[in-house]
Amino acid sequence: MDDSQEPRWLTEEEMRTWLALVSVLIRLSTALDGQLQRDAGISHFEYQVMAGLSMSPGHTMRMSELAALSDGSLSRLSHVVKRLEKRDWVRRTPDPADGRYTLAILTEEGWEKVVATAPGHVEAVRRFVFDPLTKAQARQLCDIGRRITLAIDPDDTCLG
Repeated sequence: MDDSQEPRWLTEEEMRTWLALVSVLIRLSTALDGQLQRDAGISHFEYQVMAGLSMSPGHTMRMSELAALSDGSLSRLSHVVKRLEKRDWVRRTPDPADGRYTLAILTEEGWEKVVATAPGHVEAVRRFVFDPLTKAQARQLCDIGRRITLAIDPDDTCLG
């Protein structure tokens, strides 16, 4: 936008929608993190990392791919994986196919932690996201989320 163009201000309805979305982004993250901290002693990001590994072949993934999947920087992921390693939930090893990469591997203890944590987490997701919506609204939310994600990152590979 050049300086001579007027900004495209939000209408009143758009402003209400925007504020509702911002509220969801902030409060949902806080609510999910609180449930996981209270019930499992881990953060939402730590759970996302371990759940991502639990769903990958051999419970193994390159750190760079795991960072993209968990929507965190490689630096942030490295710090979190270091904490998870101290609890024997994850281990790291050089990628035998290409030593320039590091693999993160969910340990048996990590798998057990994910299995134990998942029921409470999915119940919180149901309570906060799906229970208040009709099936049609949930489908719309999925479409809306995909459209916004692709507007931000057209090459996003995590949408599946």
